[in-house]
Amino acid sequence: MSRRDAPWIWDANASHYARQESLEGRAVETAVRLAAPAPGEHLVDVATGTGIVLRTLAGRPPADRPRSAIGVDASRRMLAQVGTLPTGWELRQADARALPLDDASADVVTCTYLLHLLSAEDRATVVAEIRRILKVGGRVVVATPWSPRLAVRAVLTTAAFVAPAKVGGLAPLDPTDDLRAAGLEPRARVVLPRRGYPTVVVLADAQ
Repeated sequence: MSRRDAPWIWDANASHYARQESLEGRAVETAVRLAAPAPGEHLVDVATGTGIVLRTLAGRPPADRPRSAIGVDASRRMLAQVGTLPTGWELRQADARALPLDDASADVVTCTYLLHLLSAEDRATVVAEIRRILKVGGRVVVATPWSPRLAVRAVLTTAAFVAPAKVGGLAPLDPTDDLRAAGLEPRARVVLPRRGYPTVVVLADAQ
């Protein structure tokens, strides 16, 4: 496990992580819109952190949110910040490389701001785990820092390399190739260059 995604880093940042959630807000709203979970569906939020995706969904009318949801994260202290969730929703502390869920058990998976923190090997493992738990025809939405401008991506890459503990979370990554390699076919892609972290949000289907 790389330094940038080690649970102790997120444990240490859990109490003040909410201060920067506004920078993720637009990407999370976009991810939730693309995921479009139906009331009868089961959703899994991988690397749920403080639960911003789950809380965004929970704030919607019951007809616009999934029947059940599980938030998975390796950091116990991040999970402690999530708060009260709707009945039938739960949290599980676990490594994203070994999700404690059955094969083909999820209709929808969301994964925001995780894959860019991982080595190529760990990234492939996590995406394979996402594919494993998705039903055939299910869908995943992934959000990662990214910019359409080469100069911006170069700056973010350099900063993440020089100070991984502080700004490693800004390392740019387009997850399209990783998704395809795992049998997840991208069908929508939204680039958000402003109003928060520069981010790409990708929707893909399980083949």
